[in-house]
Amino acid sequence: MSITARQIQLVQHSFAQVEPIAAQAAQMFYAKLFEYAPQVRPLFKKDLSAQGNMLMATIKVAVRGLNDLNSLVPVLQQLAERHVNYGVKAEHYTPVGNALLWTLKQGLGEAWTPELRQAWVDVFRLMATTMKDHVKSNQAC
Repeated sequence: MSITARQIQLVQHSFAQVEPIAAQAAQMFYAKLFEYAPQVRPLFKKDLSAQGNMLMATIKVAVRGLNDLNSLVPVLQQLAERHVNYGVKAEHYTPVGNALLWTLKQGLGEAWTPELRQAWVDVFRLMATTMKDHVKSNQAC
């Protein structure tokens, strides 16, 4: 799976539009995530506003890193290892992706087009696959 330069541009531009409302977007994301997957709620032991700040900072790093996927992969692999320690499982990635897409759609309003949605789907799928594959390969050792 790969992503195009156009998809990278769309994702980076749209995330820049969400950044001014990052705290609100994070609250929306977690509310939707817990609606989609209430079983993940116990994984979040920290204050959700602090967790939201970390979420948005992590997305920002990942989105900026799309221009250099070779450098982004090790960052995603380290993130995957930390998430395993928190209790995250492979099946949790789908509700996270769905909550992210829903949040972006709400935050971007009319700017949320089918092309932009597909760009985010492809970017999230690439990141999630990289993370899950890394965990799987480490568990096989």
